Amino acid sequence: MAAMLIPGLKSVAETPDGANSGAAAGGNENADSPVAEVRNARSWEYGPFVNWGTGVGDRSDFKFFFAGAELGKTLTPVLHAGIFSGQFQFAGNIIPFWQAYTPAPHDQIYECAGGGACPVPEGGGTFTGASLTPVIFRWNFLTHSRRVQPWFQAAGGLVYTTHKFPPDVLLPHGAPGGTSVWNFSPQGGVGIHYFLRSKRSLDLGVNAVHISSASLGDRNPGVNASIQIQVGYTFWK
Repeated sequence: MAAMLIPGLKSVAETPDGANSGAAAGGNENADSPVAEVRNARSWEYGPFVNWGTGVGDRSDFKFFFAGAELGKTLTPVLHAGIFSGQFQFAGNIIPFWQAYTPAPHDQIYECAGGGACPVPEGGGTFTGASLTPVIFRWNFLTHSRRVQPWFQAAGGLVYTTHKFPPDVLLPHGAPGGTSVWNFSPQGGVGIHYFLRSKRSLDLGVNAVHISSASLGDRNPGVNASIQIQVGYTFWK
């Protein structure tokens, strides 16, 4: 017996188990939501960024500025874990321009071997180099927002400077002392992608970064903590 159609209503046979309506809904979500579009496609992302930072604690007079580019790929579908639901992304960045601004060379007061205060010359000024962060583990939270994609990350990198960093006691001939031109930069932070349109986002992140030579030099004063603010522009493919 042929199915009777009532004007204005669709036959159940036209949408078995709601499959067609579900597909249409997913299509509409992608069309209306740049966030859902890249989430469902597990997109690649790449783009430039600039970074400004300041040391904290006993390094609060250290300032940082650098610029580079990032490349990443979303590797998993959405993994459901309540409020922590989201996707895992692996990324890395390269920073060809890296600078730290420290106090000018000056005399630092140390305790003398026989007691009393001894002024000792210590280096300082602007330090220039480059940095590579080959390991960025990022978690993109599942969100119903059309434009805002929040994330948090943990990462590890390597910094090279043309002079030993951080500034240290100067040797008698005026060369840097016992620190190193190579330093490691473990870090972690949070941020958002704000989608301006399909496959284009403005990005803002805040990272806490530790800089240490892991005792590659004779001394390892390091920068125990710095706060870095990063602004970038991302293309999604």
